[in-house]
Amino acid sequence: MNGPIIDITDLSKFYGKARGIEHINLEIGEGEIFGFIGPNGAGKSTTIRILMNMIFPTGGSARIMGMDVIRDTKKIKTQVGYIPSDASAYSSMDVHEFLSYCIRFYQIQNGEQRISDLSELFELDLNRQIADLSLGNRKKVSIVQSLLHNPKLLILDEPTTGLDPLMQSVFFDLLRSENKNGMTIFFSSHILSEVQMLCKRVAIIKEGKIIQLEDIDNMRKKQLKKVSVELADHVNIKSFSIHGIENVITGPGNMLSFMYSGNINDLVGFLSGKEIINLMIEEPSLDEIFLHYYRS
Repeated sequence: MNGPIIDITDLSKFYGKARGIEHINLEIGEGEIFGFIGPNGAGKSTTIRILMNMIFPTGGSARIMGMDVIRDTKKIKTQVGYIPSDASAYSSMDVHEFLSYCIRFYQIQNGEQRISDLSELFELDLNRQIADLSLGNRKKVSIVQSLLHNPKLLILDEPTTGLDPLMQSVFFDLLRSENKNGMTIFFSSHILSEVQMLCKRVAIIKEGKIIQLEDIDNMRKKQLKKVSVELADHVNIKSFSIHGIENVITGPGNMLSFMYSGNINDLVGFLSGKEIINLMIEEPSLDEIFLHYYRS
C-alpha cells in the first residue's frame, strides 16, 4: 500500500452550532501503534465515528488505506477492526451465537478456531447471554469480535474500560503481538499511561483541535521540566514571574512546584537570590506533559 493507512485532511464536524472537531489533519503510517489522547469531550470519539462512517463530517475528508471513508465504507470495514467505547452488542444472543454470526458475516475461514483461541485467552464464557454480562465481559466480547477477521487496521476507542488489570495486561500483550505481525493500531484513550506503554507517536486533541503531534520520546526530551523547590521563607507566588514558569502549585510549608519551559540557567539565576532548602529538577511524566499542553 502506498501512502498513510489513515489520512485525515481538514476534517470538521459540528452539531448545529456545537463544536465536535475542527480542521483535523492527521497521517498514520502502516504498522504504527498511534496514540490519540485527550479528555472526554475533546473530539476523540467524533473523529473515530467519522472514520467508521457512523456520522458524516461537516467538512474535510478522511481516507483509510487510500479509500474514502464514506464512498468505500463497505470495503474498508472488511479490513478494519473497531472496539467502541460503549461495547454494545446483540443482547438477545449468547456470546457464541454473536461471534458465530460475525464469522459468517466476514466469511472467515477457521473462524470457530479463532473464536476458541481468543475466548480462551480472555477467559470469556461463550455460553453466557450477552445481556447478562458485566461491563468488563462485554468489552471482552467486543475485543474478540474486532480481531476475528485479522484486520489490517484496528481502531480502539477507550478500549480498556471495564477490564481488570490482569485482562488489560493480556490485551496489551496481544496488541503488541498483532502489531509485530503487521497490524496498524489507532489507540484513542484519556488514560495516558496506556498510551505511554504502547505508542511511539501521539496526537493530543483539545477542544476539537489537535494541539500537539509528536513522538512520545521527543516530548520527554524537550526543554519542559518539572521543578520542586522548598524555600526558607514564604514567597508570594506572584513574584515567580520569570518567563517559562507555569502552573505554580503551593505545597506544605514553603514548597512550590511548577512546570518550566525556559532556559535552565535563567531559572538557576532567578532562584539564586532566594534561600533554598531543597531543589529538584526532573523530567515530567507523560500525564504532566499532557496537562501542560492542555492548560496552555
